[in-house]
Amino acid sequence: MRATSQFKKGALEMCVLDLVSKRDRYGYELTQIVNSFFSITEGALYPVLRRLVKEEYCYTYMKESPDGPSRKYYSITKSGEKYLRTLQADWKEFIVEVNKLMEEE
Repeated sequence: MRATSQFKKGALEMCVLDLVSKRDRYGYELTQIVNSFFSITEGALYPVLRRLVKEEYCYTYMKESPDGPSRKYYSITKSGEKYLRTLQADWKEFIVEVNKLMEEE
């Protein structure tokens, strides 16, 4: 497994929460958006979504679709918003520290 796979896996939770914080979304839609930036499979996304719901960072609801069957939408909770801010701050700090390390002799 390449290192980039691990980077993606670690960042996916934060990316999903960020997207859902902007507006409610369904799983396939999330997969398509993330894939426009970096490649993931639906198989990688759905365990993250289940965990976010289980940990009460998101909740789900069904909504009629004009294009077919009802879709399960994901919406962020207040604790999810707080958790997202923590993840984003940790990510920024991590990037700064990695860049410092790489700039060392």
